Amino acid sequence: MIAVALVMALAAVVLAAQWIAGQSASNSNKVAVALLDIGMGTRVTPELIHMVDWPVNSMPPGAIVDAKTLDGRITRTNILRGEPLMESKLAPAGTSGGLSAVVAAGKRAMTVRVNDVVGVAGFALPGNFVDILVNTQSDSGGDTGAREQAISKIVLERILVLAIAQESNRDDTKPKVVNAVTLELTPEQVEKLDLARSVGTLSLVLRNQIDPLSANTEGATKSSLLDDGKPQPVAHAPAAAPAPAAMAPVAPRPAAPRPAPAGDKVEMIKGLDRSSQQF
Repeated sequence: MIAVALVMALAAVVLAAQWIAGQSASNSNKVAVALLDIGMGTRVTPELIHMVDWPVNSMPPGAIVDAKTLDGRITRTNILRGEPLMESKLAPAGTSGGLSAVVAAGKRAMTVRVNDVVGVAGFALPGNFVDILVNTQSDSGGDTGAREQAISKIVLERILVLAIAQESNRDDTKPKVVNAVTLELTPEQVEKLDLARSVGTLSLVLRNQIDPLSANTEGATKSSLLDDGKPQPVAHAPAAAPAPAAMAPVAPRPAAPRPAPAGDKVEMIKGLDRSSQQF
């Protein structure tokens, strides 16, 4: 009886293990994850990924379940070790490597020359957003008599920094002073930036990454810079002189009677009563 009980117990363990394995297999799926840290713009190879079981209920949107579809794909962002690969982090199939794979659809990459001041002391890093400020001369509108004056104006807002110099790593937070910054722009913004670069000097203004609001400023001029906010005096036009009337004899006005000279005044106090008498 002991031998029969041991055999039945062993059979129960085997059946339970098979049932649990079947349940876990039906509730999970194979997902491609990064075996090593993969940098932005890197071509994915089989040596960089491996397939792991992932619960079906918590499957990341766009996760890659077939490793063959990843061969030759280019990453658009940095992917850390153990992080699942998703379509949103990969460039379209057939895209070549490099910075061109990182540029979003409908956007363009343009490089501008900067220095330690224009480049926000090296704090404008890949992945940050900047505003572009131009300093130029205001347009007189064809009026030769109007005098042009200097003006500073924000011409582009919330522009993504793709790379600084020849580096596009977004994980580095240490400031780097470089002489060139590559920005991601729409075609209209590219034309605007190229014109601003030719008519004045550019400055980059670092902004909060989660701030989507627009500044909507009118620009700063010399007159607005020196204006301290005091109300300016309004010049009133002189009143028009009345039309001359016909000459007529004017009767002399009687002289006003002179007031009588004040006499002496005496004030008398009797107990709580007070009275005055004029002499």
